[in-house]
Amino acid sequence: MAMRNDSSVIEFILMGLTEKPELQPPLFLLLLVNYAVTVMGNLSLMNLICLNSHLHTPMYFFLFNLSFIDLCYSFVFTPKMLMSFISERNIISFAGCMTQLFFFCFFVNSESYVLTAMAYDRYVAICKPLLSTVTMSRRFCSLLMSGSYIMGFAGAMVLTGCMIRLNFCDSNIINHYMCDFFPLLQLSCSSTYANELVVSIIVGTVVIVSSIVIILSYALILFNVLHMSSSKDWSKALSTCGSHIITVGLFYGFGMLTHVKPSFAASVDQGKSFSVFYTNVVPMLNPLIYGLRNKDVKLALKKTLKRITN
Repeated sequence: MAMRNDSSVIEFILMGLTEKPELQPPLFLLLLVNYAVTVMGNLSLMNLICLNSHLHTPMYFFLFNLSFIDLCYSFVFTPKMLMSFISERNIISFAGCMTQLFFFCFFVNSESYVLTAMAYDRYVAICKPLLSTVTMSRRFCSLLMSGSYIMGFAGAMVLTGCMIRLNFCDSNIINHYMCDFFPLLQLSCSSTYANELVVSIIVGTVVIVSSIVIILSYALILFNVLHMSSSKDWSKALSTCGSHIITVGLFYGFGMLTHVKPSFAASVDQGKSFSVFYTNVVPMLNPLIYGLRNKDVKLALKKTLKRITN
């Protein structure tokens, strides 16, 4: 993508998470630990899935991609965010800002579609177990993942392209720790109506399509579970969905809190606080949720550790 910038602003200054000096050292340590846990957790889960043949199933294929997205996602913001605590002015170039915005959109959109594909996989596994091997074939799963990344890429290109066309000719101080849409729109000295419309259409499409598939999948799963005669089958079916439901709840819950803000002065600081959970905490929690709640992952971890020690 050609970064053609007609505005007078060639760089931005990121204000960071907080301006209070007493909060910066503990926040720096917390976010550094968060970054280390996120990288190690997602890398470990990806390695476990690769090294253990009993995890070579559609569910773990999607989980591998989810961990890959979360791992890449953490590289987009956290290093620059940590820099804001140790440098006097956290400067990011116009091209760097647009690149960060592009990858933010790409990974968020892609993760939405991956979570949607995971919901459909759970529906097939529970409601159509005899056909699951045929329905969720390796080719079909690969097509779902390719579609997720292509849709994420297309949405990111459109959104970033619209942002590049704006003029920034006044302030270059972004009251945030990252290049997000709404803080950037506030700095533009040209009309942002078209951008806001495009954002609403693309984000609305992603949320509506994902929500319909996820809600419909779990409605059919619930209907099927209620007609199961054995309580053991009922418990097993719900346990396989628990981790995914928690992940979806965290992803969309903090996403809504981040971008649906109240109209008062403290909303900017609140938005930054919610963004931390969305961009830093959720990618860290996903491997922990699937690792601590999943018997197959625990078994794979034991086998891998045994293999290493022997």
